[in-house]
Amino acid sequence: MKVSDLLIFENDDFIALNKPSGLLSIPDREGKELSLKNILQEKYEKIFTVHRLDRDTSGLIVFAKNEVMHKHLSLQFEARLTRKIYTGLVLGSPAEKEGHINLPLAENMVQRGVMIVNRRGKESLTDYKVLEDFGIYSWMQFHIHTGRTHQIRVHMKEIGHPIVGDALYGDGKPLLLSSLKKKKFKLSKDAEEERPLLARLALHAFQLSFTTVAGEKIELTAELPKDIRATLQQLAKWRAK
Repeated sequence: MKVSDLLIFENDDFIALNKPSGLLSIPDREGKELSLKNILQEKYEKIFTVHRLDRDTSGLIVFAKNEVMHKHLSLQFEARLTRKIYTGLVLGSPAEKEGHINLPLAENMVQRGVMIVNRRGKESLTDYKVLEDFGIYSWMQFHIHTGRTHQIRVHMKEIGHPIVGDALYGDGKPLLLSSLKKKKFKLSKDAEEERPLLARLALHAFQLSFTTVAGEKIELTAELPKDIRATLQQLAKWRAK
């Protein structure tokens, strides 16, 4: 995997990349698996972690290239001065097409790595908007004001519309074309089983806005991955029939 294949923007202070689903943002505790930061460290002398994305979330992530920018960006994230927009496909059709979720999140003391809504948790704020309603699925936009672990995933589970393909907070099932074309779908002669349209968490870090040390406003966008684009096209065709 080449940095150039993932590159969105780069200057002397930071680099922005479109992380593929399934790749760690930074090394885990064991350090056995490849991460995006590992890939960057092979090319650059110094790379600083500013924020991270879940392994299965695709999309926009920024790394600082020097200590000054690292501190500058980290302070913006901590002070909630950045604007973070995600897009995702959820199960079902939310009754409220636009809304605000304010539910505190804490780690499950029994099941480590899993987050739950709990009064002892940290404040977690998510604005959501339905962009396209397909009935059985909805394509949504999320503006997160806080950056808690699994925030969007837990919040959507709590309002009854988990992210498609979420094995932790939903059913984890892949999205199959046969589920849309139940009567007309036919498996090709050469295929032993159906290949999913989408076989991973349907969540994408779409847009990030922040300011540089010089005060310039930066707004970056990460193109949707091919699997999500293909899924949305099929859902639009299915809805049109």
